[in-house]
Amino acid sequence: MFKKVIVSDDLISMNLGMLTVLETLSVEEIIPVQYCDDAYLRIKRGAHDNSPFELLITDLSFKKDHRDQKYNSGEELIAALYTEFPDLKVVVYSLDDRTQKVRQLIKKYNINGYVCKGRRGLIELSDALQMVVNNELYLSDQVSQALSQKSDLDIDDYDILLVKHLSNGHSQDQISQLFKDKNISPSSLSSIEKRLNSLRIQFKANNAIHLVTIVKDLGLI
Repeated sequence: MFKKVIVSDDLISMNLGMLTVLETLSVEEIIPVQYCDDAYLRIKRGAHDNSPFELLITDLSFKKDHRDQKYNSGEELIAALYTEFPDLKVVVYSLDDRTQKVRQLIKKYNINGYVCKGRRGLIELSDALQMVVNNELYLSDQVSQALSQKSDLDIDDYDILLVKHLSNGHSQDQISQLFKDKNISPSSLSSIEKRLNSLRIQFKANNAIHLVTIVKDLGLI
């Protein structure tokens, strides 16, 4: 089993439940934190002191309060750690059960497990840790379709950037110019129009506003 684990969740009650699971599994050192920035700094300090953490368990959603944070969500924390500590194992423990979000985290950051909070959440978390320590991926039943090819949508970083600009109120002409200024290809107005039409068909969206809503609901932007 893991020897050194950090748990990041802004709810103390959730932290306590996870600590109980980890203690039952005989994890030697468990550090609970309530802020993503604290998790990042602890992990960085551990690596510097030659006492690295082996596993991060984190929620995705963190409520803002009086304290300014560099990393405001679990996903931002995961992204930062993946760049600096790609060997750190990560298990997400979250209420978010959107399959697209899980798929995105697996593809972009190679997370090792995704457990949905709920009545069986802590039981599943225990199961997940026992699989992850053996280099196996764990997914709760609610999000098990995340790896299904049949549900894999044909959307890439370019598409996500395109829809992001739409959600910010930019017109297609403005997006075309922005892409040209940043050397993002394709940037022609006709190419952007064609790609948006293709996305509307794929997501069965009635118009651009509907497309933005659907993509947001899927957790892609």
